[in-house]
Amino acid sequence: MPELRKDPIVGRWVVVNVENPYLPQDFNLTPFKWQGNQGCPFCYGNEHLTPAEIEVISPIPRTPNSSGWKVRVVPNKFPALRIEGDLNKHASGIYDVSNGVGAHEVIIDNPDHYKDMPDLDDLEVEYILKTYRSRSLDLRKDKRFKYLLIFKNVGLEAGASLEHCHSQLIALPMVPKNVAEEVKGAQHYYEYRERCIFCDMLSYEQENRGERVVLETQHFISFCPLSSRFSFEVWIMPKDHSVDYAETGDAILWDLSKIFKDTLTRLKKVLGQHPYNYIIHTSPVNTDVPFSYHWHIEIMPKLTSVAGFEWGSGFYVVQTPPETAAKLLREC
Repeated sequence: MPELRKDPIVGRWVVVNVENPYLPQDFNLTPFKWQGNQGCPFCYGNEHLTPAEIEVISPIPRTPNSSGWKVRVVPNKFPALRIEGDLNKHASGIYDVSNGVGAHEVIIDNPDHYKDMPDLDDLEVEYILKTYRSRSLDLRKDKRFKYLLIFKNVGLEAGASLEHCHSQLIALPMVPKNVAEEVKGAQHYYEYRERCIFCDMLSYEQENRGERVVLETQHFISFCPLSSRFSFEVWIMPKDHSVDYAETGDAILWDLSKIFKDTLTRLKKVLGQHPYNYIIHTSPVNTDVPFSYHWHIEIMPKLTSVAGFEWGSGFYVVQTPPETAAKLLREC
């Protein structure tokens, strides 16, 4: 019989196939086909095809908007939100309406068209993580922004419009519903038990024979949550309680770069070149944030489609139990 499992943070239910778990070969994945780097705006020599860079990491002296960089940040050419103007929130009948104020940046992770995170060395991954931090610290200076969403889409099925490895950062003038639910759930748990629910999750995973733990380093744990929404979903979480990703120091970021790359490498070894998303779940900015929140990274492979049952019920169907997924990732 399948199992129903409840997410202890936001109260969402998932259906887990524990009777006949899917293995990697059971997913009908379309082979990943590279289209090529011809005319790619993110490759060396094509810097003129993007808006002017905002920030760059480069080991060598260079003129702006030229080759030689390791990580490059540019405004999105087709932004979801625009930085100019005022929010001007107002009522339209029973509806709330405002101007689409925000910021939308593209972080070009590396200059090589064919390299994804598992193909980079630890230092190159650290460059990316440091760029996430520096952009977060810069954008929060704009008091209009309440949340900074850092995410990555890999593969067409995961929403990537360009195949060259890149991440995105969208600054929002309000806290998104998903984030607000997590913050509220963590606060409710803290008020009831005087403990962080995320810290309790980590303790439980470590004590419960570690069957859902994939990797562990000095500062981080990589694990498949009990109530995963997707097959082979993995979270990476700091062991020490920390509310805000942008407050992470250099030594801890270095440790994160190693476990992040290792986790993504294991996913690639087990699943092959597959579409996926990852999102940094961090605290809101320029607003009061409860101490009870705990930042983390969620990695979500796109192995099946979300269909009518999921949309209609809010339940997710997980074909590979997280216990099976973690075992395969540990042993790969």
